[in-house]
Amino acid sequence: MTDKSTIAANLEEVQGLIVSSAVAAGRDPAEVTLVAVSKIHPQSAVSEALAAGHRAFGENRVQEAAEKYPDLRAAYPDLRLHLIGPLQTNKVRDAVQLFDVIETLDRPGLVAALAKEAAYVGRDIEVMVQVNTGEEPQKAGILPADADDFIESTLATTGLAVCGLMCIPPMEEEPAMHFALLAEMAKRHGLEQLSMGMSADFEIAIRLGATHVRVGTAIFGRRPPQ
Repeated sequence: MTDKSTIAANLEEVQGLIVSSAVAAGRDPAEVTLVAVSKIHPQSAVSEALAAGHRAFGENRVQEAAEKYPDLRAAYPDLRLHLIGPLQTNKVRDAVQLFDVIETLDRPGLVAALAKEAAYVGRDIEVMVQVNTGEEPQKAGILPADADDFIESTLATTGLAVCGLMCIPPMEEEPAMHFALLAEMAKRHGLEQLSMGMSADFEIAIRLGATHVRVGTAIFGRRPPQ
């Protein structure tokens, strides 16, 4: 038996898998950041992860992050918070205040709103372009056919710190081809960060170059009913 909390033990297990996957791919495990996805889970669950030493978290909704994270950030100033869900332009002001990384940039209007707000508050927030690699109509993200022009335009005409790309492959398809597509796209544009891979497929994503893996269920368990 162990006196570790379940969340602490899960974090240790996932980090171990990240290390072994990176080593097997000939990569430095330090190149891969585990983003613990805390959406729907209570603040107490995040507190357990923080107490275990983890610092990078992901949330889907601005409002939920606003309710959950300000107190935690005050207690843990080195906490890093990623927005991994769609961002409405009317939530941009709050998002720029709350998040360190926004992974879901996917349209010109959002680019303009983020650039304006980041400049206004003097915050160099990092952003990733979300690519809808599966071309799924119900998902956010720019379509692959439009992604190159969108990335080039965003890099050339805004002051946003575009650091990489993000994708969420279709559940019913082999994720590797989507991860490979995203990696090739990032390489074309000189972008170093790739946010791809979740609880079921992060080991595959690491093999194909992921620098950030978004893992929720394997750390926090099943989401409580809303």
